[in-house]
Amino acid sequence: FSHGKDMQYIIDTATEVIQYIKGEGLEVRFSSEDSFRSDIVDLLNLYRAVDKLGVNRVGIADTVGCASPDQVAELVRTLRGVVSCDIECHFHNDTGCAIANAYAALQNGATHVDTSVLGIGERNGIPSLGGFIARMYAADKEHVKAKYNLPKLREIENIVADAVGVAVPFNNYITGYCAFTHKAGIHAKAILNNPSTYEILRPEDFGMTRYVAIGHRLTGWNAVKNRVDQLGLGLTDSDCKRVTNKIKNLADIRPLSLDDVDKLLRMYGQAMDTDSHHAILDSIDTPDQITGM
Repeated sequence: FSHGKDMQYIIDTATEVIQYIKGEGLEVRFSSEDSFRSDIVDLLNLYRAVDKLGVNRVGIADTVGCASPDQVAELVRTLRGVVSCDIECHFHNDTGCAIANAYAALQNGATHVDTSVLGIGERNGIPSLGGFIARMYAADKEHVKAKYNLPKLREIENIVADAVGVAVPFNNYITGYCAFTHKAGIHAKAILNNPSTYEILRPEDFGMTRYVAIGHRLTGWNAVKNRVDQLGLGLTDSDCKRVTNKIKNLADIRPLSLDDVDKLLRMYGQAMDTDSHHAILDSIDTPDQITGM
């Protein structure tokens, strides 16, 4: 509907343009629009024709974000059997499949995939660079680590976010505040024992750090004990459990910051020297008492 031309006109025009560009010694990429709602016979005939003209790359585009990974796999696989040149793919995220579609394309013969920093693009955007890196890392970690400078991702995203006036989403792939944050008690215990239990990505490979939240009502004593050890305090398991119960009670009023938790732990540890640690703990009824100390 956007151009109203028949296929022969498109092929003739493409031939003229491609021959001119190649005559200038330039690289040629030929792409169709709305590939997944186009007639498959027309589409393949068009690509076959431009491939014979010697284009360097053909592109398929999910212009409205309607394709599924299965559809992508089938079209790319079919196209791979028709052309000898490189295949580029461009996906939109209107239905939430952009990254999955991009990965399906690579698995089935595509050589190039379009991404953007933070997935910024028309409407709901295109595959996020960070999200696609995460998908490839999960499939072949060592290859991705060797090929890309992964710690640069956060810097690039911050530059773009500042330039366009948006915040990096809290749940952003890899670099979001919550990407490596663990809260529930059973999760925290497992993460402390073996991070791969609840992490498919290693934060340190991306220059990120893991954070186990402990100032909330779901916290567990294993997470508190880990923080005690980090602070070098000599609290027993029994002490850690007692302080954990206090943190849970205080967090019913409001969540405690890490500074609040650290203050509470240090006060308790110091009070052990005078055997007043239980009394100190019992005297605190609200989080604000800790904050004000």
